[in-house]
Amino acid sequence: MTSIDDRVREQYESYPYPHRDPKDERKRLIEGSPSDLDEIRHFVFGGRLDLGRPFRALVAGGGTGDAAIMLAQHLATAGASDAEVVYLDLSTASRRIAEARATERGLANMRFVTGVLEEVGTLAPGPYDYVDCCGVLHHLASPEAGLAALAAQLAPTGGMGLMLYGTYGRSGIYPVQEALAQLVDDLPDRERLAAAHRLLAGLPASHLLNRNPLVSDHRKGKDAHLYDLLLHRRDRAYRVPELVDLLGTAGLTPLAWIEPARYAPETYLSDPMLRQRAAALPPIERAALAERLSTTISKHILYAGFADRPAVPAPDPGGDDAVLVLRDLDPAAVAKGLKPGGMLRSDIGGASYQAPLPPLTIAIVLRLDGVRTVAEVRESIAAAGIKVPDQAGFAGQVRAVFAAFHGINRMLVRHAG
Repeated sequence: MTSIDDRVREQYESYPYPHRDPKDERKRLIEGSPSDLDEIRHFVFGGRLDLGRPFRALVAGGGTGDAAIMLAQHLATAGASDAEVVYLDLSTASRRIAEARATERGLANMRFVTGVLEEVGTLAPGPYDYVDCCGVLHHLASPEAGLAALAAQLAPTGGMGLMLYGTYGRSGIYPVQEALAQLVDDLPDRERLAAAHRLLAGLPASHLLNRNPLVSDHRKGKDAHLYDLLLHRRDRAYRVPELVDLLGTAGLTPLAWIEPARYAPETYLSDPMLRQRAAALPPIERAALAERLSTTISKHILYAGFADRPAVPAPDPGGDDAVLVLRDLDPAAVAKGLKPGGMLRSDIGGASYQAPLPPLTIAIVLRLDGVRTVAEVRESIAAAGIKVPDQAGFAGQVRAVFAAFHGINRMLVRHAG
């Protein structure tokens, strides 16, 4: 009799996920969270990461390679000559695609291993400075065993980047999964996919899946995406407290949630009394409350580390040696849409995010080239004839700019030296 583990393996051999064409590497790098190098530096290492030293990263359940390729490319671009990214996945079909993508980019800092995550200690032993595991643990027979296997290979001072499904934001998915399991679970995969397409075509407009704008894999026209969303034979989702409990089984605790404002109750609360009470809650309870107020979090993205790891000083965006990184944004284009003393506005899962901006916002943002320190930015602004407050006053404005953009994960800190 074919086991569920065997069927999951067969799924990813037949439908490598996500769908990727290696030739596309010639025109773009797929980037995201977690495992962006600037994010790792900021959230795991307090903005300080010496890439002149050896750096080892594991991407466990690497699929067709998105996280592994991104991190390997970031490390290569940063000149990290003694860095290695180890890719591990159970699917040989997925591995072939990831390897082809690496070849297209000429990446020489990657090593590829085939096998199950639970056997990482034998297949690809650590220690690792960083471990990525996205979209995998919630498909395992025992997420606890999988996480424990990864934690056993993590260096005491290292960190993990994780993505697990969120319960509230995946409304509508599980009733369809259960319906398809009732109707066609015994059929070959091609027939199951065809049946899923027909079921979706006739699904009432009132169904929760059709009313959920956060879920789109079944609309992308790729069988691998539809299969993974609605036909996967092992799939569970987590609320914040359940996810924190899972981390605890491996001695881990959250270091940061992405994006930070998504997990801040103030994003969803306008009443002063309620905001005050929310502000008094412990960090994990605040994140749990934010999830309940939002209900749009379909994927939990977070960084985690050992609960007993040595304390890492938080990055100081206002420090003279801080380099502010404006993530995936062009400073000049951003500055055009800003008003000094105004508000930074964004949409977070349907909620309106607003953060106040200080008077020197435009002057500061225009100089965020990822190289200049805060001290050098201040000198450049003064040299342009713009009145600048004293060091403490300027640092306060920089911190306000940082807080606004960091809430939506668009600004990070890289300490010089």
